[in-house]
Amino acid sequence: MSSIMLALPSKGRIQEEAVAVFEKAGLTIERPGGARSYLGEMAAMPDVIVRFLSASEIARELIRGTIDIGITGEDLIHETAETGPQQVEIVKRLGFGRADAVVAVPDSWIDVTTMDDLSDVAADFRARHGRWLRIATKFVNLTRRHFAAHGIAEYRIVESLGATEAAPASGAADLIVDITSTGATLKANGLRILEDGVMLKSESLLLVASNAEWHEGRLAVLNRLTDAIDATRFQP
Repeated sequence: MSSIMLALPSKGRIQEEAVAVFEKAGLTIERPGGARSYLGEMAAMPDVIVRFLSASEIARELIRGTIDIGITGEDLIHETAETGPQQVEIVKRLGFGRADAVVAVPDSWIDVTTMDDLSDVAADFRARHGRWLRIATKFVNLTRRHFAAHGIAEYRIVESLGATEAAPASGAADLIVDITSTGATLKANGLRILEDGVMLKSESLLLVASNAEWHEGRLAVLNRLTDAIDATRFQP
């Protein structure tokens, strides 16, 4: 029997929302081993193997083609690999998990309101301060691509392991690239999003791995699943 693997986020509100997508279609997903188990099952479609993984793992394995279909954030697909968006197909935008990947600077930088202004600052920052402009972020690839698109090369990335928005106040970085839903946390930490500083508007997506092994039997299972939840059919 042909089967496909479906991966869902393993914890939090995103996991609850993801499971609800299938429950609304009568495809209840159980987690027999409890909340800590990575194994799930869908009794209504036993030929769909369910796994619970971190959102970043789902993005990585979808791009590799080792997972057939899954739910993860659009930002993670863009961040995980430069060709990530070309390795997957969006079959449904889910309308939850919304957040923007943004460039934010300290409020005190009153003359920096756009990426062009930031480019000017970066160009002479080393001459004035004896070091490169420092950007704190967990989104290294997104940052590099966005800054390159604006012709900015004079900076150093400080990979953030904790609260990115605290980096400028602590002196660890000069500005940040981060994900925000409302902007409230940035504002509370004295940061401001540049006028053209939204790099990506992200949300949770149902994605199919374009480079998975698709044959007639597996496609039939996939199409039954996507039809049930009113998602677009995948065409390999």
